Amino acid sequence: MLTLVLVVILAALVFEFINGFHDTANSIATVVATKVLSPGAAVSLAAVMNLIGALMGTAVAATIATGIINTGVVEASSQVILCALMGGIVWNLITWWFGLPSSSSHALIGGLCGAALAAANNDWDALVWSQDLGNWAANKGLLWKVFLPMVTSPLAGFVMGMAVMVLLWAIIAGMARAGGLLRRLARPRWVNAFFGKAQILSAAYMGFAHGHNDAQKTMGIIALTLLGAETAGTLDELPGWLAFLHPGQSDGSQIATWIVVTCALVMAAGTASGGWRIIKTLGHKMVKLHPIHGFAAETSSATVLTLAAHFGMPVSTTHSISTAIMGVGFAKNPRALKIGVIERIVWAWILTIPAAGGLAYLSLRGMKAAGWL
Repeated sequence: MLTLVLVVILAALVFEFINGFHDTANSIATVVATKVLSPGAAVSLAAVMNLIGALMGTAVAATIATGIINTGVVEASSQVILCALMGGIVWNLITWWFGLPSSSSHALIGGLCGAALAAANNDWDALVWSQDLGNWAANKGLLWKVFLPMVTSPLAGFVMGMAVMVLLWAIIAGMARAGGLLRRLARPRWVNAFFGKAQILSAAYMGFAHGHNDAQKTMGIIALTLLGAETAGTLDELPGWLAFLHPGQSDGSQIATWIVVTCALVMAAGTASGGWRIIKTLGHKMVKLHPIHGFAAETSSATVLTLAAHFGMPVSTTHSISTAIMGVGFAKNPRALKIGVIERIVWAWILTIPAAGGLAYLSLRGMKAAGWL
């Protein structure tokens, strides 16, 4: 069984790598589309900032480890986690192939839910719906940590993107009316030059926020796997060189340092490999972007992600940046948005949790039928 635990950890790291190149576009699509950075430079910036962001907290990881599957109803066995990862990985690859910016976060959560339901023979109590209703910040479960943020984070991205864009235009208009040097700085040539430099900072902020939120999800998966293995006694007689696999905190509230560092490095490596299909969709197909628009979208999305990570919410980087771009485009010109592309993205959002969950569910059912569970 120890071999299976190691296989699951490897599969989790494969998911993290795929998450890196699948969601690279979220960090860098706008900075590439506005031609502020070359694709190579943008990928390098995103990889470094993903690494830094992933090392800055574990609240989201703790949610994944303890706030999705009810271990009192279904054992968090290695097979359950492996099937959850398979569902997430397959759906990520499908959407990557078709250039759809779907959510790796929701693919992973859908996989966990589907595998847990299959393991518990369709007992919906296998899923944690809500906990600790008296303390909003400490709430756990799908209702507070997944479904509520799934609706509010895209709305927040859209509204904030639109608001930041309107605020920037108001500042530039005020400078133009002021006259003198301020009026000259408000000219399009100087505005584009300023935001061309500022967008490098906003792209770095976006990369940081992406790593801070997304990398933690795989940390939580590995912690959940080790907690299940510890409970089952699989880790009782580990050889000395594998002693680091003991999860430490039995409640999953703290994530081991080696898990944090490994996931951060793997996500950075995946990001460095790039994801050009989705970059094309986000950066070019939804709305034509200039540096000021890219700055507004990245700053808005990164702020949503950072706040969500603080409260342990595994929200979708894809949702927040996509809707921030939509908000910026709407502020620019409501008619500039390409509705056909947006419809494809929305359908990918709607299908992600049930599709990844269904794949994971069928995988575990197949394992049961084959006698592997």
